[in-house]
Amino acid sequence: MASRDSLDSVTKRRRFWRCPTPAAACTPGTCELLREMMKESKLTNFQQRHIMDTIKRDLEKEKRRLQSIFATGKDPEKWGKKAPPVPQKDPGPELDRFEELVKEIQDRKEFLAAMESLGQDKQYRGIILAEISQKLREMEDIDRKKSEALKKALATT
Repeated sequence: MASRDSLDSVTKRRRFWRCPTPAAACTPGTCELLREMMKESKLTNFQQRHIMDTIKRDLEKEKRRLQSIFATGKDPEKWGKKAPPVPQKDPGPELDRFEELVKEIQDRKEFLAAMESLGQDKQYRGIILAEISQKLREMEDIDRKKSEALKKALATT
């Protein structure tokens, strides 16, 4: 019965000093030792609360670190920053500009057809046809350059 009374008094004192729970932080003896040291150093109540709160935060941080170690098997503090990605020498097949232009022209034709179905084609027809003609000119330039390069390649062989 005496041990239960002493346990209740420790619990009450722990609540009063806002000491972390024993499972999360320190044993009752350690908390008592900390309180005695704070009294001897004549800390104010605010300073004492600050110290106890700091202990709680440090213990919470340690808990998260240990949870991470158990979950991943690695210490997150050792992870550090990720190395910057190494640029790839061969980014893959480059999209052909000619094919892009074909897709853009198809998109514009579909847009114009959609506007026709809504009865608003007159508003957009001039703009869309101008864009399509621009794309066609660019395609002709690309075609001309490709054919010249092909002729040069055939002439050298």
